[in-house]
Amino acid sequence: MPDQPPATPARIARRDVLRGTLAAGVALAATPSVSGPAAAAGPRRRSPGPGGRTVAIFGGGMAGLSAAHELAERGYPVTVYEPAYLGGKARSMGVPGTGTGGRLDLPGEHGFRFFPGCYQHVPDTMRRIPFPGNPNGVLDNLIRVEGTVAGVRGRPPIFAPVEIGSIDQLTPQLLQNTIVGAFGFVPELPPHELAFFGKQMTMWFTSSDERRFGQWEYVTWERIMHAAGKSAAYRDYLVNALTRITVAAKPHLSSARTIGTIGEALVLAATGAIPQFSGGIDRILNRPTNEAWIDPWVAYLRSLGVRFVLGSRASALHLSGGRIDSVTVTDAAGATARVDADYYVCAVPVDKAVPLLDDRILEADPQLAGMRELLTDWMVGIQFFLRRPTELPQGHIAALGSPWALTALRQAPMWVGDFAARYGDGSVRECLSVDISDWDTPGILYGRSAKQCTAQEISAEVWAQLKEWLNTATGWLRDEDIHSWHLDPGVSWSGGIAENETPLLVNTVGSYEHRPHAHCAIPNLFFGGDHVRSHIDLATMEGANESGRAAANAVLDAAGDPGSRAAVFPLVALPAFEAAKRLDADRYRAGLPHILDV
Repeated sequence: MPDQPPATPARIARRDVLRGTLAAGVALAATPSVSGPAAAAGPRRRSPGPGGRTVAIFGGGMAGLSAAHELAERGYPVTVYEPAYLGGKARSMGVPGTGTGGRLDLPGEHGFRFFPGCYQHVPDTMRRIPFPGNPNGVLDNLIRVEGTVAGVRGRPPIFAPVEIGSIDQLTPQLLQNTIVGAFGFVPELPPHELAFFGKQMTMWFTSSDERRFGQWEYVTWERIMHAAGKSAAYRDYLVNALTRITVAAKPHLSSARTIGTIGEALVLAATGAIPQFSGGIDRILNRPTNEAWIDPWVAYLRSLGVRFVLGSRASALHLSGGRIDSVTVTDAAGATARVDADYYVCAVPVDKAVPLLDDRILEADPQLAGMRELLTDWMVGIQFFLRRPTELPQGHIAALGSPWALTALRQAPMWVGDFAARYGDGSVRECLSVDISDWDTPGILYGRSAKQCTAQEISAEVWAQLKEWLNTATGWLRDEDIHSWHLDPGVSWSGGIAENETPLLVNTVGSYEHRPHAHCAIPNLFFGGDHVRSHIDLATMEGANESGRAAANAVLDAAGDPGSRAAVFPLVALPAFEAAKRLDADRYRAGLPHILDV
């Protein structure tokens, strides 16, 4: 018998309908204004349209900018309040003081950017951001990556194509065979276990929505893949490494529904069978993120009248008469100001949103208390600046089974222009950007987790793991080539223990029911961020962008705006799998397991 969940899809749907009903309707509010110290941060806002429809957005990351984009294009006066950096975790940053002779500072970042072909919202936004010489705006700054390097400890690295190949008619059996063929390179993996992995993935593809939300949401990915009792290669590479490297999730904690959703989308993008996923499975930017995307985006939003107030964070939501009456913002010096608007979008990360939900807010909408149950984890980047280019193939690099779940990308060869002539002191020719996805497992150099290491020790440990996993029979990475390194500045130390200002949401089992919609029972308060429910259902730029669009649409609904809504794209469902899904829906309602769950 299948696991019995604490909530069924039907119950979730009824609650969603209730919340949508409570959030319907809107009353006119006062003319917006900004008073206090923050008022000096920019020009006065233009006059609101008839009936009052000004919007204050708190958080200038992916969700906040996406909401501002959609609303500003529809003529809404928008002000974005951001305490740190526009672009949030998606931004890049110069390494201060490293540029000489008229060159730019070396480019650092939170982590390298990855734009899977299954993304639909982010490319649609990019297409609408002008960029000199690009017919499709910023979207034309994406370039396709053809392969990836898989490093396995003690073995020569393997260069594998990231695309499975063109498949016109994808059937369940063909899918299973394709998955088995794609992961046949994994060393020491028993053939019958690889076949089992393919069968389990096919089970996911043919599971009904009822089972996905009613059963798989409450089971870990490790459990659905039956990791217990399997070989070390199966557990370490197929279950653990692929999950940690792809989505920075822990398979023993993460919802099988979440991992299955992104896994399905990536597989479909790799097949070339989906017209909507025509960009290839793997794309990267051809410049540092801010140059290629964020800076042009902000410039475009300013041209639409969006006002940015930097150095200000939302510190209190004030409820009056069942609506948000105003919001208090606080600057870095502790000075406060009052923000008045018609509509308020809270587009800050979940760990920053929860403190804003006081008793009065939760009394107005008790469902928002679920955000307190959501968990976060770390995925943070470090860049190594090298005096000589490595001989690594161009594309992403995965150190499969490395303790800190490392992935990397050679950036300089795939960027436009001469890297040494454009950045740094002229001697740096390579930027190797590395993401650390596991901050809790002991490393190989010091025997401590990343959270227990100093910045210098993190740098040394990451480099040691990369060499251990990639240098077998290659010598690609040489100590003498290191010019310098840059760790994300969001990581700091207190009492010898690392702290992270920018954690990511972790989709643990059952967490979907705790995640908010873009709208809530307070009719002029809306939410954006990677913790808001989305189709991609993962802490990604795509999910955050979709949430910003959903927040914008909720504002339009609340305003009674008859105009167009921001496009929200569902994930692709292949017709070839519908018959199997209908069969599974019948079995699920009868209390039977999936037909492949044996």
